[in-house]
Amino acid sequence: MTFTDPQVCAVGKTLAEAQAAGLRVTAVSTPTGDVPGAYTQGNGIRGTSQLLIDDDRRTVIGATFTGPGVQELLHSATVAICGGVTVDQLWHAVPSFPTISEVWLHLLEAYGL
Repeated sequence: MTFTDPQVCAVGKTLAEAQAAGLRVTAVSTPTGDVPGAYTQGNGIRGTSQLLIDDDRRTVIGATFTGPGVQELLHSATVAICGGVTVDQLWHAVPSFPTISEVWLHLLEAYGL
């Protein structure tokens, strides 16, 4: 976690690291403020949320979040990466409403689920 304003947090591999390792990956991103739960943080929330997905294993191998309150997303990304949770399993882990964690659904939809 880097303490900045807005907040920035990341876990796992970067796109460059994954490509250097020869992994077949997809990076998906969505504006952090595009979920109803973001409005609980205020109006005009800015930032980006991104997942890096290993296409062969269908698992999250990296995540980066920017914006207010995103530190709350870091733990779930860490659990997904360390546990090797597939994107198909994550699709069924419905986030509470209204919270910033709704961004997970937008990311998984961007991947094609």
